Amino acid sequence: MSENSPKNNASDEIDLLVIFNQLGKSVNKVYKAFMSVLKSLFSMLIYALKPIVNNIIVIVILMVVAGGVGYAIDRTKEPVYMSQMIVRPYFESKYPLVNNIIMYNALLKDRDYEEIKEVFGLTTEEAESIISINIAQGPETDNYKLVKYTRFLKSLDSVNTIKLSYDDYIKNRSIYNGEIFEIEVFSTNKTIFRALEEGLKLSFQNSNSLKLKQKRDSLISIDKVRISNSIKEVDSLKKVYIDVIKEESSAENVSGRGVSTEGLSLIQERINTREYDLLEKQMKLRDEFSELESKEVQVDGMFDTVSGFQERGTKYVNIYRIYTIILPILTFLLLIFGYIFFKSFKFIKEYE
Repeated sequence: MSENSPKNNASDEIDLLVIFNQLGKSVNKVYKAFMSVLKSLFSMLIYALKPIVNNIIVIVILMVVAGGVGYAIDRTKEPVYMSQMIVRPYFESKYPLVNNIIMYNALLKDRDYEEIKEVFGLTTEEAESIISINIAQGPETDNYKLVKYTRFLKSLDSVNTIKLSYDDYIKNRSIYNGEIFEIEVFSTNKTIFRALEEGLKLSFQNSNSLKLKQKRDSLISIDKVRISNSIKEVDSLKKVYIDVIKEESSAENVSGRGVSTEGLSLIQERINTREYDLLEKQMKLRDEFSELESKEVQVDGMFDTVSGFQERGTKYVNIYRIYTIILPILTFLLLIFGYIFFKSFKFIKEYE
């Protein structure tokens, strides 16, 4: 056994040296491959930048000229103004509102100003100054969204509730899920926005919403009549009960027995208790009646205007319409694509 041990140790050492040698070669190959890729990327970058550096003077001159042309366009083009109106529709009038505004925007894109003039009562010049009318969901807090999500889950069965997350619910909501809407108008006329409000109010009008409002008003009227009758009945009961108590007291006095102090206290206690119950009932009915009147006053139309249009619109600046910036960038990109096209065409033509 002792004679074989040195040979085994030497063999193990040789195996370890072979393994480390192979590992070193593999690491070296990976390093060389990485450096080769890095050098290739660096060479590509230099090759791409070289024509730009070689022609930098021409490129700069063309971009400056393009910037000057863009500045001249920006100075001469008609400014665009915008204003926003926030509304809260009732009685499902949000559906015709959204559909009508989508239709108005389509008419503006097609330059069909005749119907726009009729709807909003504008002149031809005013109608042509409108660029677009857009609608989107109004501002909502995170708490409001969470409340809506909770209500939506309650309307689902348990299986679908587990599958639908809050993020999925928010992501898949349509514009019709909102209760507050933001109407945004763009125009070259900065004083036209208030004139559009009356026309936009007509967008809420539809037969279905009118029927829903009439139904609500009828139900409120029925409940008000019912409560008024109940209040009258309570008043009558109060009078009847007091009269009965008085008659009982008078009958006891006539019988000659008189009424003791304890008897008077008992009668008074019965009167006070019964009167308190009837009074409590009467107050509850009056609260219900006031609540109905308040509901009728609060929602007395198809919508509420949370925030109306401004007297004068705010100047709208869109980065995609700033030609002082856009034209130099487009010029630079066209030069690059032109150079690539020229080089590709030359390579294909000379290829054999």
